[in-house]
Amino acid sequence: MTLRYHTIPVTPFAQNCSLVWCDETQEAALIDPGGELPRLLAEVQKRGLTLKAIWLTHAHIDHAGGTGQLAREQGLPIIGPHQGDQFWIDGLAQQAQMFGFAPAEGFTPTRWLDDGDEVQIGRQTLTVRHCPGHTPGHVVFHSAVIKRCFVGDVLFAGSIGRTDFPGGNHAQLLASIRERLWPMGDDTVFIPGHGPESSFGVERRSNPFVRQG
Repeated sequence: MTLRYHTIPVTPFAQNCSLVWCDETQEAALIDPGGELPRLLAEVQKRGLTLKAIWLTHAHIDHAGGTGQLAREQGLPIIGPHQGDQFWIDGLAQQAQMFGFAPAEGFTPTRWLDDGDEVQIGRQTLTVRHCPGHTPGHVVFHSAVIKRCFVGDVLFAGSIGRTDFPGGNHAQLLASIRERLWPMGDDTVFIPGHGPESSFGVERRSNPFVRQG
């Protein structure tokens, strides 16, 4: 038994929503359902999975815009992010208007996440790390078993998350990457919120923002 995942870019921002599931129980979670809900649900159905939860890395509109509607219509718990992103959740309607997104339903997470927490889908457990900097309440989901980490907008292939939004902090973001992500190991592959996958080792050696000489 293992954890499997499939990444589905959604919204005009091509945000990587990840469908993750336990291949023994066929129970699944959606990480960051930013929009295009019919498409996401079609992927769940196509694989014969049972959707059990929504996991959020942070509450920017392209990551969280579809969350309220999906949770209400499918009766799903909303897990995450960290409470530091409450103000982004409160401002979802305003974010939607500002960036030309469909109106977003507000929501209250079923469970806030803290550093070191665990989330479970089927028989698979992932560790939560709080990685502030892009937003104050940003979290990542790490599966040591398959050496994968779902990092939202903390780190990208060749780049890092923006820190010029309210609550952003550049120094804090760099510290999150170096202190929380790098220890997961060079061979850990990460799934970013936008763009292609990479590994922590590749980024540690070559990413101009965080490479260690």
